Order: sequence, then C-alpha cells, then structure tokens
Amino acid sequence: MKILYIFPHPDDESFGPAGAMYAQSQEGHEVHLLTLTKGGATKERFRLGLSVEEMGEIRVFEMQEVAKVLNLSSLNIWDWTDNGMQDMEPRSMEKEIANFILELKPQIIVTYPVHGISGFHDHLVCHAIVKRAFLDLKDNAENQFLKRLAFFTIIDNGSPTFSPEGFVRMRHSVEERIDCELNISDEAFQKNLDALDCYKTYQAVIEISRIKEKISKTVHYEFYNEDFKPALAGIDQNIVL
Repeated sequence: MKILYIFPHPDDESFGPAGAMYAQSQEGHEVHLLTLTKGGATKERFRLGLSVEEMGEIRVFEMQEVAKVLNLSSLNIWDWTDNGMQDMEPRSMEKEIANFILELKPQIIVTYPVHGISGFHDHLVCHAIVKRAFLDLKDNAENQFLKRLAFFTIIDNGSPTFSPEGFVRMRHSVEERIDCELNISDEAFQKNLDALDCYKTYQAVIEISRIKEKISKTVHYEFYNEDFKPALAGIDQNIVL
C-alpha cells in the first residue's frame, strides 16, 4: 500500500510520526514524504549567519539523510514560501497538491489535523489545502485509488504541553477523535531519535523543545469522515481495496 505524508517543513516528520513511518516501511508499505517548503526561514539561520536560501539548502541535505534513516520510498521537497503559505494563492496550491497525488496514486494520505498541533499558520494552511485536494479528487470516480485521509496528531491527556522555556504550546485532539493508535517497536522509536539527530543545524531547537522526552511509542491518528471505536492498530486497517 502507498502512504503519502504531506507536511510543510523539514523536521515536521521527525517532530511527529517518523517512528510510525519507519514501522510502516518495515511492514512492506511504500512510505512517501512530500515537504512543501525548504524551511529556510527558521530563526536558526540568524544564529548560523545564513540567508533563507542557504539555510534551505542545508535543511534539504538534512532531510535527505532523514529519508535514508526512515527508509522512505521517496522524498520530494518543494520550495513554497516558508512562513508565508498563508499568503499564497490557495487554488494554485491545491492544484499542485492534486497533480502530485494523481501522479503518485497513494491509497492513504496523512497530514496535520485542523489545529495543526503547534497552531503555526503554515500547518493550518497545509491541513486545509490537502483536505480540499483530497475531497476534490475523490469527487471524480476515476480516482478511487484514494481510500483514506488521516491526520497525525497528539492526544489530549488533560494538561497543556509546552516546554519549561515556553518554546511552544501544543494543541491536542480529544480521545473521541482518535481512530488509530499505532504502537511502534523500540527499533522504530530509535529511528525517530536518529531522524531528529540528522538535523544538525536544528539541535538547539530540539534541545529547547525537549521533543526527545515527549515523543511516544504510541502514535495517534484521526481519520477524515471515519469513526473507529476502539481505535485501529494501523492506518491501513479496515480499508477495502
């Protein structure tokens, strides 16, 4: 089965479902990653004395190392405007996403939930355009290869999650919205940590965010327009091909 993850920035996958992506690859699925920007606008460029373009090229190289660690079937990195997707023309964005999906023909697409987890506007735009592209394609009977739209998320455990330094306040999904709880192996969990280590220029952020202490061996997904209780153990389950 082909699974396509779509995120706006380098490191979104490693701060998120990298362990699950590796696990899905090990199960025999094709796991593809589309990253919409090069991530060059990160504030880390000031610390390193780099331009947006220079920082973007370094992050592309780092992502290529991540792709090797996670055994991805493909990695595509676009050059949309980092920290500026809210000002891009949404119809053109949706068309580009749709054309990519039509070429790859994945059965499952994964992106951010409606709250974007961090609430960052690039994450919110990503959710909206991917959902719209998915639904527009599904309206065409010729595109029945599309079986599921899933949202990687973190579950609400009753208390806000943010670093002691106030790095970022996280958004959560309530338990009722969770359709899949994927428990990954120790090996897959270690691959998530290894993927984070590939971002050499981002280690200060990784340390401040304490993400290595927060990532879990249980990865949660919401499904669009589906409801599974109890939650499924894999995002490919209960799909009729």
